[in-house]
Amino acid sequence: MHPTSPTSARPKLRVTVSRRLPEPIETRMKELFDVVLREDDRKMSREELVAAMKNSDVLVPTVTDQIDASMLAQAGERLKLIANYGAGVDHIDVMSARQRGVLVSNTPGVVTEDTADMTMALILAVTRRIPEGLAEMQAGRWGGWAPTAHLGGRVGGRRLGILGMGRIGQAVARRANVFGMQVHYHNRKRLRPEIEEELQATYWESLDQMLARMDIVSVNAPHTPSTFHLMNARRLKLMKPTAVVVNTSRGEVIDENALTRMLRAGEIAGAGLDVFEHGHEINPRLRELSNVVLLPHMGSATVEGRNEMGEKVIINVKTYADGHRPPDLVVPSML
Repeated sequence: MHPTSPTSARPKLRVTVSRRLPEPIETRMKELFDVVLREDDRKMSREELVAAMKNSDVLVPTVTDQIDASMLAQAGERLKLIANYGAGVDHIDVMSARQRGVLVSNTPGVVTEDTADMTMALILAVTRRIPEGLAEMQAGRWGGWAPTAHLGGRVGGRRLGILGMGRIGQAVARRANVFGMQVHYHNRKRLRPEIEEELQATYWESLDQMLARMDIVSVNAPHTPSTFHLMNARRLKLMKPTAVVVNTSRGEVIDENALTRMLRAGEIAGAGLDVFEHGHEINPRLRELSNVVLLPHMGSATVEGRNEMGEKVIINVKTYADGHRPPDLVVPSML
C-alpha cells in the first residue's frame, strides 16, 4: 500500500478591505480569510484600488470607492468578488464587473431603520429650527424665552411626499404616520393595495403633481441613470415656497446648484441633507444658509448598523469561499 498524503487544506481567500471597519468585523475577517486591513482610514486612490484588485480574490469597498470599467479592465484574472460594504452600488460598474466574471454583492436591509430615523430627525431639525437654537445656546446668546422667538412649524397634519417607496421609504412612512403626517408617495412601481393601506399612503403616478402639493419632500430613491437629477430645477420650482426637502439617499438625485439657488432666494423654505451631489465637496453657498441642516452622511452611522453590515459582508465572502452563490448577489437587472 502506498502511504496516503495528507489532504491539503483549502487556501484562505485573499481579501482586501478598502477602509477601516468596526473592530469585531476586522477581527472575524482575520480569523476566516487572508485579509489585508487598512492601517488608517484614508480613502484608497485609484492606483491603490487597482493594485488591491490585482492581488486579491475579494475586494471589500465602500461608497467612497469609485470602481469603473477602466479600473476593472486592469484588475487581472485573480479578482472574483467585490463584496461591497453598504447597500448602494452606484459607485461600482456592476455590468462591467459581471462581464469580466467578477461577482458583486452588497448589504441590503441593514440600514433601513437607521436611515429612516435620520430622515425624521432632519425633518424635525429643519421644521423646528433646531440647529439655529443649538447655535444660539452654544454661542451664549440666548436671552430667555419669548413668545415669538424660534418659531418653527408643527409636523402633524403636514403632507409628506416620499420619493422612492422601497424599504427605507416605507420605514419613513411608518414613522410619519406616528407623527400625524399625511403620507404621499411616488415610486417606479405602485405598492400593493394592502401595503398602501397599512402605510396610509396616497400614490401619485405623476411626480410633478405630487411635488406641487407637498409640505415636505423626502428623497429616498437610489442613484441610477434614471434618477440622476430627478429633482432638477424645473421640479424644484414646482414645490411650494413654504415646503422643505430632505435627502438621506444619494446626493445625485437632486440638482444641488439649483437647490442652493432656490434656498437662497427663498423659493424653498428649507432643506435637510445627509448626502451631497459631489461627495464631501459641498457647495460653500449651501453651507452658509441658516435654513439648511447639513450632516456628514450619518444616516447609517449606528454601531449596530455598521456591525450588521460587516456581518453581511462576511457571510457573502464566506458563502462564496464555500463554493456557493453569495446571498446578497447584485445582478444588473436589479439596478
